[in-house]
Amino acid sequence: MDIEEMQRQLQALTDRAEITDLLDRYLRSLDEGVFDEEWARAFHTEDVTAEMPIGTVHGRDALLARVRQGMALFERTVHMGTNAVIEIDGERAITRGAQLSTHVLADGTGSVFISAGHADTELVRTAEGWRIAASSLRVVWTQGPPPKVPAPTTVPA
Repeated sequence: MDIEEMQRQLQALTDRAEITDLLDRYLRSLDEGVFDEEWARAFHTEDVTAEMPIGTVHGRDALLARVRQGMALFERTVHMGTNAVIEIDGERAITRGAQLSTHVLADGTGSVFISAGHADTELVRTAEGWRIAASSLRVVWTQGPPPKVPAPTTVPA
């Protein structure tokens, strides 16, 4: 194996580790509950698109507003991502993994709502590191009473 091949392999391993860390930190951040502009910049590109069970949004500001709205439905949460397959192509990457999310509803009942599904993510390498450019969470099963989601509002792009 020559030096160039070793450097390519090292870069691929480094990219995988950075992407895995970003996705893990993102899921963990949902459970910590601090959703501000710094949070949004740490994980997403400015023009991010996100498909979530509570709607699709375009743009970092719209995503931030929607995450705040969605997470306010829960008193506590635990999000776990696993089995991520990462495909890197230069400055872009795609991942697909499983996500299991446990939520204690904020309605005062103490009820638990669990959802599980597939998370697809497109990432780009930026000057600040890897960032999420697009994401899609498709829930395939749930258990327990779902939260009462307020009527949709238009979130500016």
